[in-house]
Amino acid sequence: PDVEVPAGSVKKGAKIFKAKCAQCHTIEKGGATKQGPNLYGIFGKQSGSTEGFPYSAANKESGIIWSDKHMFQYLINPKTYIPGTKMVFAGIKKDQERADLIAFMASNGD
Repeated sequence: PDVEVPAGSVKKGAKIFKAKCAQCHTIEKGGATKQGPNLYGIFGKQSGSTEGFPYSAANKESGIIWSDKHMFQYLINPKTYIPGTKMVFAGIKKDQERADLIAFMASNGD
């Protein structure tokens, strides 16, 4: 996507993850699959490819390789970005909150 992702705060992103994501996702290496897949090392990964999670066909067939730009757009409204996704999440409308969350997510990978 042709978007500019603002610089984000890992510390603020950790709080956002805890408040908005941790109910359904883990992010530590080897973390459990919950209602959603573990998100450790998500960037650079093919959408719908985390082992042991039953993704929707829409997610598996999206062709998305997760990047900060894809995630920045996806998190506005997941159901609009990948129609048919099973992810039940209203989205995060504020650009800076999404940037902070992405900075935190990017800090959790190899």
